[in-house]
Amino acid sequence: MAKGRIRSSLAAIGQNWSMTRNAYPALPLEVGGIFIGVGLLVGVPVSIFLNWPTGLLVAIPTGLLAATYWFSRRAMKAAYKQIEGQPGAAAAVVQSLRSKWAVTPAVAVSKSQDLITRVVGKPGVVLISEGPSSRVGHMLANERKKTARWVPDIPIYEIQVGEEADQVSLMKLQKTLAKLPRNLRGGEVTEVRRRLDALGNAQGAMPIPKGPVPTSARQVRRQR
Repeated sequence: MAKGRIRSSLAAIGQNWSMTRNAYPALPLEVGGIFIGVGLLVGVPVSIFLNWPTGLLVAIPTGLLAATYWFSRRAMKAAYKQIEGQPGAAAAVVQSLRSKWAVTPAVAVSKSQDLITRVVGKPGVVLISEGPSSRVGHMLANERKKTARWVPDIPIYEIQVGEEADQVSLMKLQKTLAKLPRNLRGGEVTEVRRRLDALGNAQGAMPIPKGPVPTSARQVRRQR
């Protein structure tokens, strides 16, 4: 049982490493340089003031921690890069979060593959668009009106995901969601989800990107 878990963890680390190295070819040099640099930065003063065995004992875990943190950040960015620009990327990111978000991808899809994902959680209802602001503005307005008919007393938020000045980048989507106020309790969230299930969606017309999805840096460090 333990061997199986170890193999699974090693396989996950190997997959993350390969994916990240494809995006950042200099990853081995970066991780190795940070391990050595931080290790020396911490270990040399300890060796001078105490002794070299103590300095070595402090330098190795400190260097490993710094190198692992750097790798986790690179891995997260590589995962975002892999799905960025694909229709349904925002839905994939929200679904990867360990939280009580109910995600309904592609509740509205245009011919240009602009789409809207509906998310229900403690803040209320969040409509997340993917596409140029000049095209998704009216889509958000229409979807907001449709949603408000079913949940008129529930807060509705709009987030445009993209690279334009007034949009939120895919990498900042998680933080943007986390900053929203908590307006509903657990039972209220369930009731809102039940009401909106009747609206249906166009999920069959727009699949969610396959492959690795962005995970938090904490999850990558835990695997390490």
